[in-house]
Amino acid sequence: MTANTPDDETGFDEEGRADGASRSGHAVIRDHLRRLDERPGVYRMLDAKGDVLYVGKARNLRKRVAAYAKPFGHDARIGRMIAATASMMFLTTETETEALLLEQNLIKQLKPRFNVLLRDDKSFPSILLTGDHPFAQIRKHRGLRKEKGRYFGPFASAGSVNRTINQLQKAFLLRTCSDSMFESRTRPCLLHQIKRCSAPCTGLIGAEDYAELVDEATQFLSGRSTRVQETLARAMAEASAAMEFERAAALRDRIRALTAVQANQGVNPEGVEEADVVALWQEGGHACVQVFFIRAHQNWGNRAYFPRTGAGVEPGEILEAFLGQFYGNKTPARLILLSHAPDNADLMAEALGAALGRRVTLSVPQRGEKAGLVEQASRNAREALTRRMSESASQAALLDGLAEAFGLDGAPERIEVYDNSHIMGTNAVGGMIVAGPEGLMKSQYRKFNIKGTDLTPGDDFGMMREVLTRRFGRLAREDPDRSSGAWPDLVLIDGGAGQVAAACAALAELGVDEVAVVGVAKGVDRDAGKEEFHRPGRPPMALGHRDPVLYFVQRLRDEAHRFAIGAHRAKRAAQTRATPIDEIPGVGAARKRALLAHFGSAKAVARAGVADLKAVPGVSDALAEAIHGFFHGDG
Repeated sequence: MTANTPDDETGFDEEGRADGASRSGHAVIRDHLRRLDERPGVYRMLDAKGDVLYVGKARNLRKRVAAYAKPFGHDARIGRMIAATASMMFLTTETETEALLLEQNLIKQLKPRFNVLLRDDKSFPSILLTGDHPFAQIRKHRGLRKEKGRYFGPFASAGSVNRTINQLQKAFLLRTCSDSMFESRTRPCLLHQIKRCSAPCTGLIGAEDYAELVDEATQFLSGRSTRVQETLARAMAEASAAMEFERAAALRDRIRALTAVQANQGVNPEGVEEADVVALWQEGGHACVQVFFIRAHQNWGNRAYFPRTGAGVEPGEILEAFLGQFYGNKTPARLILLSHAPDNADLMAEALGAALGRRVTLSVPQRGEKAGLVEQASRNAREALTRRMSESASQAALLDGLAEAFGLDGAPERIEVYDNSHIMGTNAVGGMIVAGPEGLMKSQYRKFNIKGTDLTPGDDFGMMREVLTRRFGRLAREDPDRSSGAWPDLVLIDGGAGQVAAACAALAELGVDEVAVVGVAKGVDRDAGKEEFHRPGRPPMALGHRDPVLYFVQRLRDEAHRFAIGAHRAKRAAQTRATPIDEIPGVGAARKRALLAHFGSAKAVARAGVADLKAVPGVSDALAEAIHGFFHGDG
């Protein structure tokens, strides 16, 4: 891509202030318009602080920006955006397709206030049949497809992949163990005993017979399920006729397992081999996009998305933004069925096709099976949005009740809940969860490894003080103006008066005095439902036993407890797996694996001589000397 930013159009003056800090809106846009040419590119609108308001693309930058310079003909959303614009930045590209890709990357990176924004951008799992081993392994895969083998997916969730693999194990008896475990086994594992693996690790099935099972699994996952089931049915009938009833029963169980996979996949279209079905539903300034994955004539699940849109955004704009951001890290199907035509559909198809390396077709079907698939996705989108809006209304009522109960100025937009977890002070971890108007915000969760060396083991007050000092110290450094939305309105602490005092002391040292702090104590007999709430400078209080706000706080407290315990257990498990080899300078994960594979244990590595260490792949003469010196004190 060829791109440039003219020196006089950076959007800031010599002192680093926004060009239009003293004026904004149409006048600023008209001033930039005089210096623009008619090339394709991307533009950014910035406010007086330099924060990005909007990112857009254009086939002709001058014509596109000229539309904003007009003082009339804009909807309320665009009007607010123009009024807040204090400067603009421009980046030219060689083609409009490059501009589209750059626009979507900048939107995901900068998250502008006035753009349609996809807030959940996780990758999807697939099923992998490995291709670098004589006996292929079947397992779940997520991320880049770098390993050799056949990939089948995407599936909508890890749960759907796990269920499918579970049934495929019963149907095709393929191994799921790792290569290292496969090589080390001397007798069949439990999976063979419960008829979910053919035990190739111990030679109970030959390479040719196992390859036949792999081929059958490949056919089934590729959509040729009828052929596989017919073959199994014939084999079952032959075994029954030959009075091989045990073998016939095993084949019957395999057929049932295949039927269970197909039942879990719901609607299986006969006329659509591969497609992504994308349907949009809008209501009350909110939107839901439902995506169904059709592969090998099978429905491999669906996922609902709720992009940030605002009122007045047209369906074409939403779907264009959604497709660009959604497929930024995912492989599109060759056919994408849509409920509405996206803006610049041809351009989007070209961009997606370039990423895939083959043609991608965008279609808005009007009749037939494909239209039925879109209708089904639209119905799911409508129902999901209805549920979401209902939950949001309930959440808003709970936040209002929380504000009234604790005397807050208004309903909190961001609640942070803190808890610590440790065993007699060891492997101490602090956990922070976040909730807001849309419920739990799991992408905002954070864990804190307690680092203080002067803490007495088990000092919960000191741990809480350290966690809050680190959290709010970083906030004060990175966002002193509190403009990012990362500052909480309410902090809930799992604990009583002592915990609250420690938290308030930590905040006072940082000069933070505008954040409400409330401690949630278990109360009399540590009985759930009798919680006491502690606020600085006020007597403890309680809520009614059946108050919805009490249940809400209990759920938040329990979620923080769950998250902190999970972080603590992970840290403890990592420490259990640690070996002295981890402390040797120059020995990373790969060399550690090589050493353990060669010698079998860390003890054996410690006893090894220099000559033996040099025989390990990847260990140089100098490193062998260093490893030997580490264990024997002669380095």
